Amino acid sequence: MTTRFWKWGLLLALLVMILPAGGAFAQDDTTEVDTLPSSFLLNGFTYHAQTWNNCGPATITMALSYYGYVDNQARAAAWLKPNFEDKNVSPWQMAEFVNSQVPELPVFSMVRYGGTLDTLRTLIANGFPTIIESGYDPERANQGWMGHYLLVIGYDDAREVFITHDSYDGANLQYSYEHIAEYWQHFNYMYMPVYTANTESALNDLLGDDADSFVNVVNTFNLAQAEATADQTDAFAWFNMGSALTMLEMYDDAATAYDVARNLGLPWRMLWYQFGPYEAYNAVGQYDVTITLATAVLNDGGGQYVEETYYYAAIAREGLGQTQRAIDNYNAVLAFNPNFTQARERLNALQSS
Repeated sequence: MTTRFWKWGLLLALLVMILPAGGAFAQDDTTEVDTLPSSFLLNGFTYHAQTWNNCGPATITMALSYYGYVDNQARAAAWLKPNFEDKNVSPWQMAEFVNSQVPELPVFSMVRYGGTLDTLRTLIANGFPTIIESGYDPERANQGWMGHYLLVIGYDDAREVFITHDSYDGANLQYSYEHIAEYWQHFNYMYMPVYTANTESALNDLLGDDADSFVNVVNTFNLAQAEATADQTDAFAWFNMGSALTMLEMYDDAATAYDVARNLGLPWRMLWYQFGPYEAYNAVGQYDVTITLATAVLNDGGGQYVEETYYYAAIAREGLGQTQRAIDNYNAVLAFNPNFTQARERLNALQSS
């Protein structure tokens, strides 16, 4: 074993001691997947082909149509990404749109991580349309790796496929279980069921301990840890460990995991979509790392349209005592997206201090 792999193995050992897989917070999979039908398809959606750069709004619009939502994707886009150039809509923003911007429907959503193929099958078979975020590299786009939302509406065990409404590639599009497992990992197996008030209790029962957001993150860490243990060269597993540790506010360990992921190599657009590294590095005072990463994103040919880049750079500038540059960056965020409440709150606090 090389010195580099030995160091990674040591980190894994340390993380095992911190949150042992199989320990008190290990995932308790109580879902009786053997009782699920061998195939299932939800019906009643209106398919929306995304307009340019509008995957998130189109996908959430399709999910809501299952519950009688009749607007098109423009309504969601106006709130989620007021600047049409915005390259990313984060899962929390999608959930917030559902939970706060659709008062005519009693619909809700939640964001969870660490999903499995059985998680998706269980949710679909019980009537919950579910959005996932995954890596994406379709030939006809000819753009290289990027992030993409899919609305999962069905599955077929005999053919080992999920049926999706893909806002870019078409309605009732089939992806193999193998394909979903591979590319879903790139976004920490994030899933967003959409449900109504009178089905919330049933959804929580299906999710088991993953209904609790904290325990879900611990379970997600355990999954990523197991994958990194099985293959220490799996950059996505290390990245996912870093993301879970960041959500657990274990920032020193998160920064170390992100260091390993970055050294192994990640898609160049990774920080268009996932921002845990910025949060972890800022939390441990490695502001220079945040600035270096943010600068690279701003110079990569499209990252200047990712408002989160300015947001986390602003936090780093604050940490470095560069108050005016931080203010400028927060204003850049809000010029992009006035609904970015965290940026407004930090700007107000900075200007009033």
